Amino acid sequence: MIKHSHFLLHKPFKYLSQFVNNQSKRNNKNLLGELHDFPEGTMSIGRLDEDSEGLLLLTTDGKESERVRGKKVEKEYYVQVDGMITEEAIQRIKAGLTITIYGKPYDTLPCHASKLEKEPDLKPRSQRIRAHGPTSWATITITEGKFRQIRKMTALVGYPTLRLIRVRIGKIHLNNLEAGEIKEVEQFELD
Repeated sequence: MIKHSHFLLHKPFKYLSQFVNNQSKRNNKNLLGELHDFPEGTMSIGRLDEDSEGLLLLTTDGKESERVRGKKVEKEYYVQVDGMITEEAIQRIKAGLTITIYGKPYDTLPCHASKLEKEPDLKPRSQRIRAHGPTSWATITITEGKFRQIRKMTALVGYPTLRLIRVRIGKIHLNNLEAGEIKEVEQFELD
């Protein structure tokens, strides 16, 4: 039986969710492989875009990757938006929206969303956010993960995303992992 490796990672801001890409290196992009000496065949389960931060699961097991990416597993995000998000906007996000994915309309599934009454206890990121006015925070929990989905959803309701942090996948929480910190685990405890 093959012994696979599994890792929890706090993906830092301005890192790509990939390990090798000659084009990216020419463009001086930061890759996950620079953070740790991962075993050969390590892959990220899902992705966070370069400007997003937070919990990312890594594995050498393709079957485990499929299980985590499935629509039964919740992914929770803290989202800082430009402006004071309204209850009406939250309700629209919760109901599902039609966004565009690679030029085609896509209906997001209903999800959990709420405004956070106070700013989450997060370390400031390495680069300041240029806000033109007040900002607010929301939590959004989805079971899908389309390309830049959360950002597209908040923009569609009039509140562009300024900062996006994935804080939970299933029952696995980001907790106190520092940006760039990696924790090896025996298995992913999702339920």
